[in-house]
Amino acid sequence: MLENLVVVRGGGDLATGTVYKLARCGFNVVILETGQPTVIRRTVSFAQAVFDGKTTVEGLTAVKAESIDDCHKLLSHNNIPVLTDPECQTLGELKPEVVVDAIIAKRNIGTSIDMAPIVIGLGPGFYAERDVHAVIETSRGHNLGRVIYEGEAAPNTGIPGNIGGYSAERIVRASAAGEITNLSHIGDSVEKGQTIASIEGTPVYSPLTGTLRGLIQSGTVVDERMKIGDVDPRNKKEYCYTISEKSRAIAGGVLEAILYLRIKYTKGSQKE
Repeated sequence: MLENLVVVRGGGDLATGTVYKLARCGFNVVILETGQPTVIRRTVSFAQAVFDGKTTVEGLTAVKAESIDDCHKLLSHNNIPVLTDPECQTLGELKPEVVVDAIIAKRNIGTSIDMAPIVIGLGPGFYAERDVHAVIETSRGHNLGRVIYEGEAAPNTGIPGNIGGYSAERIVRASAAGEITNLSHIGDSVEKGQTIASIEGTPVYSPLTGTLRGLIQSGTVVDERMKIGDVDPRNKKEYCYTISEKSRAIAGGVLEAILYLRIKYTKGSQKE
């Protein structure tokens, strides 16, 4: 059993911000992912290691792991293991102190409060004190990153956060169902109406002029109207390769929750 071991479910951009902060603060972190992640902001998502074997975000490298032994070896070399295990079947062997559900599914798809001594859920779908020990608010605004120890996060509105004056308008959605072929790359400058991908012959157009900040992995089978990309109207290419302010705020909430709950449960056991 590794000390300070945190298992994070999901390796998308918000999960990656949390993994990055915890690793920099001395925690051993293992990511559990699916075999075909559908992350959008792939240049700042450790889940990309599932496709590429390894990926680096702001100097920290995540590597695809094939086993528990791989995880231990990678951690000893200061790498982040990404293990394909969406059902969390390896938790019994890993024995983490903390489990963080960072899938951002807007609902609970299998995380329970008994998975570890400390269990944290990001965003809607979790009720603190029932499903998890703490919930982190993920909705942009005044409460972003707030730790909730009793209750739940704000409900999902279905409306993306405002960036550069645009909300839903900046989201790229699949124009058809099928396998996607990317014609543009994350970081490219794109024009409104430009063809940036094709889904089995059906073109996918950019909804805005700006920088293509996110685009799902080429070759992924998508559903019609599924979110597959994101155009940033601020047109700052460097934003495509660094952790977002939203992700950093959420990561701060996770770190606060872990440290607070550690103290709380330590004091409780001492009284007993």
